[in-house]
Amino acid sequence: MAMSMRPATDEHDMPAGPPALAAIRRILDGIAWLCMLAAGMGLVFIVASFGWLVYGRYILNNTPTWIEQLSLLLIIYIVCLGTAAGVHRHTHLSIDFVRKGLPYWPRHALHVLADLMVIAFGAIMAWQGWVLTLTNANHELPMLSVTAAWRAAPLALCGVLIVVFTIFDVIERLFAGPGATR
Repeated sequence: MAMSMRPATDEHDMPAGPPALAAIRRILDGIAWLCMLAAGMGLVFIVASFGWLVYGRYILNNTPTWIEQLSLLLIIYIVCLGTAAGVHRHTHLSIDFVRKGLPYWPRHALHVLADLMVIAFGAIMAWQGWVLTLTNANHELPMLSVTAAWRAAPLALCGVLIVVFTIFDVIERLFAGPGATR
């Protein structure tokens, strides 16, 4: 049985439009899958490293102090990558029961407005994340010997992915027409 990178919802069952859209959809599905894979691996590493922290502190009486700083760094990556994948898969928090109860045109207008706000938020996040990355390029994180830019870079990456995923969804909906389920 082949594994799919798409969630088991009918939200992705819209007509694909041109074949290029289906190819782009597969690429973006792969990127979202890689984001979730990296976030999951980061979470597993955090759990394992805290096991080592407890062992080092209470058994060896030699606390590995770098684990806390690395965990703080990994949490940022986990949250940002998971957020971007959630936007792509439409699994993020959304209060849409009012919109779904409206006739087509007001529902469509609210959906477009929501998409524009998500794109604007993602763009601001990408820009400010990039500025923060450059600003912190010369500062070092304590106990990790890496620049603080590593702490800000996921914000820029997440913002870019949010913009790309949302713009693609808008394009896909345009090709799907008025009967689309998204």
